[in-house]
Amino acid sequence: MSTYTITELAREFDITARAIRFYEDQGLLSPSREGAGGRNRVYTGRDRTRLKLTLRGKRLGLSLAEIKSLVDMYETPKDSTAQMHRFLAVLAQHRETLEQQREDIEMSLAEIQAHEDECQRLMAAHAAA
Repeated sequence: MSTYTITELAREFDITARAIRFYEDQGLLSPSREGAGGRNRVYTGRDRTRLKLTLRGKRLGLSLAEIKSLVDMYETPKDSTAQMHRFLAVLAQHRETLEQQREDIEMSLAEIQAHEDECQRLMAAHAAA
């Protein structure tokens, strides 16, 4: 079984060791401890997978609670209909949020364009005068 140090995982996923410890504090990772006083964290392949899923969820904009719920889902049999419904519900909610954000961004961009156009028109009129 492969094991990883916090430094190896931080380097592989281009995150800080502090971020990994934070995910550990949130219950997303649970490394074993070795060395004097248990100072050295030892991560398993399971921890690596959970970190990868956590970072993927974060890129999708999911909350840590949603990520934990979904990552924990992978610890149980994958053919659970209830789990799949939960996953679909989280994805649907997130899609709705992103679509609303996109609409808001498009409206803001249209307003910016209108202001830019007006400024250009006023500058052209001022230059012609």
